[in-house]
Amino acid sequence: MPSPRSPLLRLFTVLLTGVLAGLVLAVAALPGNLIGGLVTKSALGAYAELPDALRTPAQPQRSYLYANDGKTLITTFYDVNRTDVPLAEIAPVMRQAIVAAEDRRFYSHGGADLRSIARALVANVTGGQTQQGGSTLTMQYVRNVLKTDPTRTSEERQAATEQTVGRKLQEIRYASALEKSLSKDEILNRYLNIAYFGSGAYGVAAASQRYFAKSPAELTLGEAALLAGLVQSPDAYSPIDGDKNRALERRAYVLDSMAQTGAITAAQAAAAKAEKLTLHPAAQPNGCTAVAQGHDDWGFFCDYLRQWWLGQPAFGATVKEREQALRRGGYTVVTSLAPQVQATAQKQATAVYGYGNKRALPIAAVEPGTGRVLAMAVNRHYSLADNPAGQANRPNTVNPLISGGASVDGYQAGSTFKLFTMLAALEAGKPLSTGFDAPSKLPTRYAAEGEGACDGRWCPANANPEWMDGYRMMWDGFGRSVNTYFVWLAEQVGPAKVVEMAQRLGITFRADSDAAFAKDDPENWGAFTLGVAATTPLDLANAYATVAAEGTYCSPLPVVSVTAANGDKVDVGQPSCEKVLDTDVARAATDAARCPVGQQSAYGQCNGGTATSVDRIVGRPVAGKTGSSEQNATETFVGFTPQVAVAGIAANPDDSTDFVGAAVQARVIDAVARVIRTAVNGEPVEDFTAPSRELAGNPQRPEPQPTPQPGDRRQPGNQSGQSDRGLPSDLLRWLQKHRR
Repeated sequence: MPSPRSPLLRLFTVLLTGVLAGLVLAVAALPGNLIGGLVTKSALGAYAELPDALRTPAQPQRSYLYANDGKTLITTFYDVNRTDVPLAEIAPVMRQAIVAAEDRRFYSHGGADLRSIARALVANVTGGQTQQGGSTLTMQYVRNVLKTDPTRTSEERQAATEQTVGRKLQEIRYASALEKSLSKDEILNRYLNIAYFGSGAYGVAAASQRYFAKSPAELTLGEAALLAGLVQSPDAYSPIDGDKNRALERRAYVLDSMAQTGAITAAQAAAAKAEKLTLHPAAQPNGCTAVAQGHDDWGFFCDYLRQWWLGQPAFGATVKEREQALRRGGYTVVTSLAPQVQATAQKQATAVYGYGNKRALPIAAVEPGTGRVLAMAVNRHYSLADNPAGQANRPNTVNPLISGGASVDGYQAGSTFKLFTMLAALEAGKPLSTGFDAPSKLPTRYAAEGEGACDGRWCPANANPEWMDGYRMMWDGFGRSVNTYFVWLAEQVGPAKVVEMAQRLGITFRADSDAAFAKDDPENWGAFTLGVAATTPLDLANAYATVAAEGTYCSPLPVVSVTAANGDKVDVGQPSCEKVLDTDVARAATDAARCPVGQQSAYGQCNGGTATSVDRIVGRPVAGKTGSSEQNATETFVGFTPQVAVAGIAANPDDSTDFVGAAVQARVIDAVARVIRTAVNGEPVEDFTAPSRELAGNPQRPEPQPTPQPGDRRQPGNQSGQSDRGLPSDLLRWLQKHRR
């Protein structure tokens, strides 16, 4: 077979082209009504065979993520930087410019301009290379759709741009069929939404943003002419990535063409050609590492949303399909992120520890009754940028330090887990008034050796015997965080029920050692009540949110609504909730949780707390609990109102043996309380409902217990930081060693 460059093949091509050109010209010379009849007959036959992509366009579009106000852009996701806009939202000068630049007879031909095709065929062959296309806007639209249709094979997409007579004839046939089924304006709109304008921008909306940082409705005459001139050779003419002078030459050409078509006057064209080229390049963010400038803290929430998205069957049968849907589906996602709450959480996290500190304070805020995640903050930049040598995860990381997963198991949350023991006891019928004379040390039935053991049994201790020992009920046992009371209470109901309660409220055991203990031997996990299992601020906040919602657990939800490109709502924004606790049980636990924060229970039984400053900071009904893990390795506080639950855990994410120390507890309490205050600011004040007298019981004490006053040396308040001491040293070392 002759080579493509051989004289013989060249001669054959010239002859064939001449014949085709002659046929085209002959057809063009026929009476108009006869041409119309022939084209109509052909088009009607071809329409039934049109590819689905031409009938119902499904071109890749970027998806937008907004904060819960529906206006604050977090980021976008895309494979192709493209967003469809209706013709009414495109400046008239842009529509006129593209017609003048690419297809002056657009509104008069039937899809194919036969004279232009014949002229292009002859010019291209005699010139020795492709110089003229002869394609109408409709034909270009067909080509653009077919070469980007994700449902076609790569070979089929490549064939859509081949320089062959067969491909050209198919293009004409498809274009003619479209012209019989769509209006000119609809075709123009589709073309403007798919054309490539260079610099990574597909469609006029993306191009307007990329070059001028504005919407297509705001384009001026000069800007529209510049963009219209780019589509002939987008990469070469792009004033950002290509040749600015050639871009200006093309702009002048388009303006002259517009004047020739009567769209503008010669004076308007001259004035626009004299304008200085003023660009405002705006790169469209893509993905969680490209969140809005100055808000890289939003990346942790963004990543959590992305992981949630990949688990939703509504977006595809497989993870790969769901990822493609996010990047190509053109969704508008209104997330649950509350900008003001997030800003406060980030400010508070970085006030406790700076970005470069090896220790971290991850904070999460959740809305009770919906599970919507309002904030996820930590003193780290969500970034793939390199870190200084020896500084893993700081100041930059993309690891889920707030929500857990991947390599992050979580952190011990200390006495905050006493809530699950209290709930299990209440559910078992034990009232809040259940009393026990809590000793400084409590010998248990669990075997143990070494420090913290008594005669071969685990023997937990109270951190501050003078303030904690003595007759306690759930109210003051929780308020003063009395270890021996809650270890005793867990023995009464059975540790397995305590573990199950935590799981019921959404605590996930990500560490292998925790998962194994919970599965294989929960009945002997006596130390569970002291918070030795790893958790995350998000899990912990949501567990306490379940109590705030009077026993209704809702799966953490990062969205408010998801809208598809066609305007349809996707049914994934509704909370997924279930009743997991009796209402009265949840109310009783809340009543006891008023004690740690310096407020009073409905039955007047609070007499001391470990976070009494919270009452002053929040200034409305609030509840919560502190937690200090063994040797103050971590410091935790979780607080809630009926409208929000917030948890923060101070820890070293990279080294569980680096103990944060008791001194930071007060700052963690303060940080979480201030996030709560921001979250409820402007919301109506809601009080908690008191539990029944049945679950309150008969709060009678053997002897009066004075209420400690501020400054009383017996009240640790915000300075205790030692409420969870009591684990045997060998058990502590084993837990640290076996964290995954």
